[in-house]
Amino acid sequence: MDDCPPVPESFDDPRITEQFCRHLEGSAGDLILLGVVHDHPASVARVERVLGAVDPDVLALELPSAALPLYRTYAAGGADESDSPRFGGEMSAAIRASPDADVVGIDAPNWSFVRRLVTRLVADRVSPATARRVVSSLGGATREALACRAAATLTHATSMTVTRDDPIEYDCTHTDPPERQAAHERSHVATVQALLGGVDSDGTALAYRDETRERCMAERLADVRDEGDAVAVVGVDHLEALEFALTRRELGPSTG
Repeated sequence: MDDCPPVPESFDDPRITEQFCRHLEGSAGDLILLGVVHDHPASVARVERVLGAVDPDVLALELPSAALPLYRTYAAGGADESDSPRFGGEMSAAIRASPDADVVGIDAPNWSFVRRLVTRLVADRVSPATARRVVSSLGGATREALACRAAATLTHATSMTVTRDDPIEYDCTHTDPPERQAAHERSHVATVQALLGGVDSDGTALAYRDETRERCMAERLADVRDEGDAVAVVGVDHLEALEFALTRRELGPSTG
């Protein structure tokens, strides 16, 4: 990415702004964090435009490793590669837009996540009820990842495309002007954040799961950045936490 100006300043596109894009410089390689709203036209376009302009060594996706084969299949589908993939939203669009990158999944479930989660639950002496909810959530995520793997296998073995979820439909489309897509996405994010802001999740099973996920994703991204230039596509709600964790890591442990 040495020849590419910083993101988002280098793009004249209302969908590519500081709210959704962070450019973190590193000693071994740069990392571009792209925040997305799943299946939103503005997010798909953001991923396609940025990855069409840069050539990362590694593409990191907020997906479990077991789900990658299915999204690779989605990325390869369709007769016209100038269009976005029909399934898989911004994740399959990212894979299609980065044909030469090493694609990695950075999301749970994985052994690092399970180990860190169990350690934290034991250290915090959480109630049995909270622990059961966390374990149940982990079991659901594991089943989903394995289902994605099975769907990919069936898709490769048959002539039909097996999908896990129907694409989310929004009140804007891929054919709408960039300004409308961007405005709709910002409004959607603001509404969701306002709703979640009124919910006290501190100490809940959801908080344990998501905080541990973000720590594991930050560790994986730090390793990825050591391998060269990288682009990471993650949910916009994780953007601030990942940027903070990676910046603190770059500055060193003395920053607290």
